[in-house]
Amino acid sequence: MPILPEISRPNLLATAFAVLLAAVALLATAPALADDKEEALAAAHRGSTGKLVKLLDRRAVPPDATDKYGNSLLILAVREGNADTVETLLRFKPQLEHRNRNGDSALMLAAMQGHEKLVERLLAAGARVNNKGWTALHYAALEGKLAIVDRLLAAGADVNALTPNLSDALMLAGRNGHIDVVRRLLKTPIALDRRNDHGMDAEAWARAKGNTNIADLIKKARAERRR
Repeated sequence: MPILPEISRPNLLATAFAVLLAAVALLATAPALADDKEEALAAAHRGSTGKLVKLLDRRAVPPDATDKYGNSLLILAVREGNADTVETLLRFKPQLEHRNRNGDSALMLAAMQGHEKLVERLLAAGARVNNKGWTALHYAALEGKLAIVDRLLAAGADVNALTPNLSDALMLAGRNGHIDVVRRLLKTPIALDRRNDHGMDAEAWARAKGNTNIADLIKKARAERRR
């Protein structure tokens, strides 16, 4: 068995003291790190691009820092429509597919809020159009954002994708009375006889919400497909 060198008591004390100093230093920097993160999140929300860049440049916060709800810096900037901040954040290569606790990505929120330029920019940066659960197309259809629906379809959005309650984009647009979006979706191969988890198809749901003009439009489209 090898003989281990003895460690003198002074060496032990020196080592313990060094560990203690390191722990104190770590505790001292923790509040500063937390403050930097909160400052960065607030800057992304407000569109204070210069302040955010300073924090990111000196690596005080990572580009994917999140708040307690899982909203990343990019999501916060997109949600508020802060185009300059979004453009700057993209230089730091944040995760485009990050989702907050509600399951929303930056692209989905851009579509919901009707931020056309941000939708375009995120797609150009490589954001995925299709994913499981709610999608950007669902949100755009739900809110009646026709131009964004057009852009997402051009980018390959799956018109037959379903939300967790088995609704598709046509059902959502019809339910909320967005006839222009319904007309656009009827030009795609979207299914017309599918039913959601309440047993309602797009026509029935539109009619139940009083959108009889949309219901009649879907009924006509169904009849034409069956010819």
